Amino acid sequence: MVIDRRKLILEAAHKSFSLFGYKATTMDQVAKLANVGKGTIYTFFKNKEELFAEIISSLLKEMKAAAEINLHTELPFHEKVNRTLFQLLEFRKEHQLTIKLFQEERDIGTPAVQEVMQRIEESILNYIQNIILEAIQKGEIKQCKPDITAFIILKLYIALIFDWEKHHKPLNKEEISELFKLYLFQGLSI
Repeated sequence: MVIDRRKLILEAAHKSFSLFGYKATTMDQVAKLANVGKGTIYTFFKNKEELFAEIISSLLKEMKAAAEINLHTELPFHEKVNRTLFQLLEFRKEHQLTIKLFQEERDIGTPAVQEVMQRIEESILNYIQNIILEAIQKGEIKQCKPDITAFIILKLYIALIFDWEKHHKPLNKEEISELFKLYLFQGLSI
């Protein structure tokens, strides 16, 4: 039986980054978790940064797959955005690695983690912009600035999913969907 050492190293690194964060993860820890010598890691990866980049690349692919489930459907614009965003933000909320990175970015401000979290946010914004552009072409929504609209939509979702529950009972998916429709599609005017 051939042991895929590269895969073992990636799994161990993912576990270490998920448990300890980027800053506290060392190559020694990864070697110990993978049950390989530290030198073995360097045959596949130059340094911790390259190893981290590989794991984040895999994470972004998983997020993209989760987002694309709704992108190519005939759902109305608001439902497509709602489902896609909810899946992406739940992905961030439920995966231990993204939780740890989110905490590290907030509490420590590690530059490498800030950069990764920015990449994740940019990926989400790109998905939303694509949905907006498609909706404009189909005549489902008015002409708008897709980048600003995507930013507003994302920040509203983040506020309703993460920020609201800091001091209130968490909102369920249906409540968030209704608030989304009220504030972005119907408006508050009578």
